[in-house]
Amino acid sequence: MSMQQQIQEKISSAIACKHLNVINESHMHGKGTESHFKVIVVSEEFAGKRLLQRHREINEILKDELANHIHALAIHTYTPDEYTEQGGEAPDSPNCMGGSKSS
Repeated sequence: MSMQQQIQEKISSAIACKHLNVINESHMHGKGTESHFKVIVVSEEFAGKRLLQRHREINEILKDELANHIHALAIHTYTPDEYTEQGGEAPDSPNCMGGSKSS
């Protein structure tokens, strides 16, 4: 199972998602595969929770992957209403500015 699939499975098993998108952004960075990801998680479970609490939940779900495999994780968490207000999109991730990839 790929790291992308593993992330998808772990989040969807722990949170009742209305929308979940796991994007492998490793190609935007230095050599190596499946080390940089962006997750977009839309769930009613986030209602009434602060952004930090939402992010902590995702970090806890993926703690083993973060400790051993994932170098960077962009987390975007929304309630369904918030996601609609965003136009159904999350911000683009910035291009890599360091490591072995030149600008």
